[in-house]
Amino acid sequence: MSNEKKKPKLAFRFFRFLLICGLCMVLLTAAINAYVILSTRNKILTLQDVHNLDVDCVLVLGAGLRRDGTPSHMLADRLKVGIGAYNAGAAPKLLMSGDHGRTAYNEVQAMKTFAMERNVPSPDIFMDHAGFSTYESMYRARDIFQAESLLIVTQRYHLYRAIYNAERMGLEAYGVPSCLRPYTHQFQFDVREYLARVKDFIFGIVQPHPTYLGEAIPVWGNGDVTNDQSIHPQGKE
Repeated sequence: MSNEKKKPKLAFRFFRFLLICGLCMVLLTAAINAYVILSTRNKILTLQDVHNLDVDCVLVLGAGLRRDGTPSHMLADRLKVGIGAYNAGAAPKLLMSGDHGRTAYNEVQAMKTFAMERNVPSPDIFMDHAGFSTYESMYRARDIFQAESLLIVTQRYHLYRAIYNAERMGLEAYGVPSCLRPYTHQFQFDVREYLARVKDFIFGIVQPHPTYLGEAIPVWGNGDVTNDQSIHPQGKE
C-alpha cells in the first residue's frame, strides 16, 4: 500500500482515538457530578428543619462583594439564611469563610458586619480570613476552627460540592440552600460548578494542604479573636 493511501487511514484512526478519549472524559465527568449530587442530596435541609440540629457552627461561604464593599446579592442571601439558621438554634456560632487575601478586600468583615447589623452578637461570629475556595473552607473549618459538625449555607447548585468536601474532611455536614431570588450569570455558575465538582472530587482523594493554616481557633470560643486579622501573600495569619 502506498504512503498516500496510508495517511488518510492514520488520520482517521487518530481522529477516532481522540473522539473516544473525549467521550470517555464526558462520561467520567458526568459520573463524578452524579456521584457528588446523589451522595449528598439527602443532607440538604430546609430552614424549617434546622431547629432539630445541634452542630458546632453555621458555615456561610463567601460569594463576593459589590463595589461599595457590601455583600453581593448572592452573598446577602447566604447571610440572611445563615442568620436565620443561627436564630433557629441550629448552632451557637456563625463561621464566615471568605477571601481576605488583600488588605483592600475584606469579604469576611463585610459578612460579619452584615450579621451584627441584624443583632447577632460579635462573639458568636468567627471569621475565616483564608477561605479562598470551598475545599479550603472545609479544611480550615476542621483544622483551624476545630469543628466536627456544621451546617453549610450556600445556593443549592453549590451545596452538593460543599457538603461533599466537608464529608471528605470527616465532618458531619448538612446544608440549607439560600436561593432567595434568580441570579444573573447562573448558566456560567452552573458550568463552572460542573467542572469544580470534578476538581474537588480529586482534591477529596488527594487532600492537598490549603493555602494557609495556622494556630487552632476553636469555634466554641469567642469569635472576636478572629477580628482584625489579614492574610498576605508573603505570610500566614
